[in-house]
Amino acid sequence: MATRTITEGISVARRRRFSETYIGEWLMTTDHKKLGIMYIVTAFFFFLVGGVDALLIRTQLAVPNGKVLTPEIYDQIFTMHGTTMIFLFVMPMLTGFGNYVVPLMIGARDMAFPRMNAFGYWVVLFGGLFLTSSFLFGAAPNAGWFSYAPLTELNAGCGTSGVVTCTPGLNMDFWALGILMLGISSIASALNFVVTILRLRAPGMTVNRMPLFTWMTLITNFLLLFAIPSVTAASILLLLDRHLGTHFFQAGFGGDPLLWQHLFWSFGHPEVYILILPAFGMISEILPVFSRKPIFGYTFIAWSGVAIGFLSFTVWAHHMFAVGLPLVAQAFFATSTTLIAIPTAVKIFNWVATVTGGKISFRPAMLFALGFVAMFLMAVVPFDYQVTDTYFVVSHLHYVLFGGTVFGVFAGIYYWFPKMTGKLLNDRLGQLQFWLMLIGVNLTFFPMHILGILGMPRRIYTYPGNLGWNELNLLATIGAFIIAAAILVFLWNFVITLRSGQPSGPDPWDAFTLEWDTDSPPKPYNFPVIPIVRSRRPFYDKKNPEIADWKTATH
Repeated sequence: MATRTITEGISVARRRRFSETYIGEWLMTTDHKKLGIMYIVTAFFFFLVGGVDALLIRTQLAVPNGKVLTPEIYDQIFTMHGTTMIFLFVMPMLTGFGNYVVPLMIGARDMAFPRMNAFGYWVVLFGGLFLTSSFLFGAAPNAGWFSYAPLTELNAGCGTSGVVTCTPGLNMDFWALGILMLGISSIASALNFVVTILRLRAPGMTVNRMPLFTWMTLITNFLLLFAIPSVTAASILLLLDRHLGTHFFQAGFGGDPLLWQHLFWSFGHPEVYILILPAFGMISEILPVFSRKPIFGYTFIAWSGVAIGFLSFTVWAHHMFAVGLPLVAQAFFATSTTLIAIPTAVKIFNWVATVTGGKISFRPAMLFALGFVAMFLMAVVPFDYQVTDTYFVVSHLHYVLFGGTVFGVFAGIYYWFPKMTGKLLNDRLGQLQFWLMLIGVNLTFFPMHILGILGMPRRIYTYPGNLGWNELNLLATIGAFIIAAAILVFLWNFVITLRSGQPSGPDPWDAFTLEWDTDSPPKPYNFPVIPIVRSRRPFYDKKNPEIADWKTATH
């Protein structure tokens, strides 16, 4: 017993010494700020991986009869591009921002469950590496990021003979298992955020005083809690079909391929708002600061987010209008799709009203925020049947998620980078990156609208040269490389700023919210004394007590 006690003591001492080293400090941390940075860096790495996939796709399609990729490799590349960008870039990136910023915004010292927070990050990392390692086996997922049945069954090697005792390939097993791992991380993170926001707010931080980024993060994580089980169940059923001879999605055995679509899109459409709502929150924090005005219609923006979250579970089948749904169902989903545009429009009108008449400072964060609003408006399309499964849909999706979410992410990076590092990113390089991205996004994705109207189908590997698609595809490819150049500008900006950037001080923007009432970067405990909140702009009012009514201020 004594020997065991001594051994355990030595082991604890060794772990303690390791945790005090620089590497050990990061590997063993439960500090929400370090975990937020780790999420962001990891997500950006996968963004670069997914970006390389995109460049390969566009290079293949730049000219007719392209030979850059084989059909088999092309299927793997476009599947992993979508999977990587959605599950390994946008979701972890927004989780990283939430991890870093939300506890500071609400006056908390950490997340509610720090070890669960660390667990969520490491599952994301290993899940992402597991999915990406599929390329090493020559068996990357190859049925699209949506994994429609019966493509997943055919890819298993089952053929059409009715024999289901075949040996499945690894391709879609990697996908299904990877999605299960990432779903575990999402549920852990979502529970943590919900409890943190509901239970750890500073005194006086009522629900109607929370920053709008915190509002959108809360709504997003409620969506995750209710949406992730659907895709988790679908992935498990897919694995059962592939390995245990069940027939959930096999029509020849009484299954229903459309069951997969219902399960997937009942996750996949809330997922669209899981990917965009935190960006809405970022924009709602940035526009007021750089317009020197309070946000217009705080209550409308906050509760329109709640309306979007609720309605997002009622619109999934608008991805399925062409599959033969009953007319009654089509009418319902068309109506709910129209209704969900209303709270989205409320946000856009309020953002425009916030900027109107303000003293606008066109710093890079503001440019990306304004670019977000403009590109998100481009994503509004009025028809479905006519362009189903064409490149018009590809354009629409990318205007939402790249012109929208990615612009929002870069707005957030430029805004909160000084808080995370104590240094200001270079403004001129930031402006250069913005204009390159704005030109690149429109040059890449706008021609796809026209290509879709001309009949170019989605997921096409190559095309003949006599259909009138040649010049538009070449323009889209040039635009993709301009976007890549913009990302290289950002990486250069990042490197030189870390090496010799201008110190930012604790509050370079004269901002409104509590995260700026700390050092940059903040101490491990965040706040020496938990702040007391008396308004929706607590840090601004603290700096300007002569214009703040500390008894009745609510804005």
